[in-house]
Amino acid sequence: MAETVTLYRPTGPEEMELLEASGFRRWPPRLPEQPIFYPVTNELYAVEIATRWNIKDSGVGYVTRFEVERAFMDRFLVQKVGGAHHTEWWVPAEELEALNDHIVGLIEVIGEYRPDKESEVS
Repeated sequence: MAETVTLYRPTGPEEMELLEASGFRRWPPRLPEQPIFYPVTNELYAVEIATRWNIKDSGVGYVTRFEVERAFMDRFLVQKVGGAHHTEWWVPAEELEALNDHIVGLIEVIGEYRPDKESEVS
């Protein structure tokens, strides 16, 4: 079995519906104004984004976790965009289908966050 790397992605309800429609196997295509897909390197950062931005924008934030073949992800540099744990991969939108092809297993929902609750883990 290929070596994998764990990625996390905070998401809102619209993207979650599309993810569910794929059977939790593929990320939906990016919108024209979204030239980059930003999975993050750690759960803490994903939770921060879900609770600070997704809840504010749509009332709910989810955190997902998924595995991608390391050889594929080695093509992309990890970008530090703030504090020490604010690290993410910048995957160009045109590479998203290839990333989807290298996901190992299912994309898991590991957290659901709403303004009236601390968290619900699925």
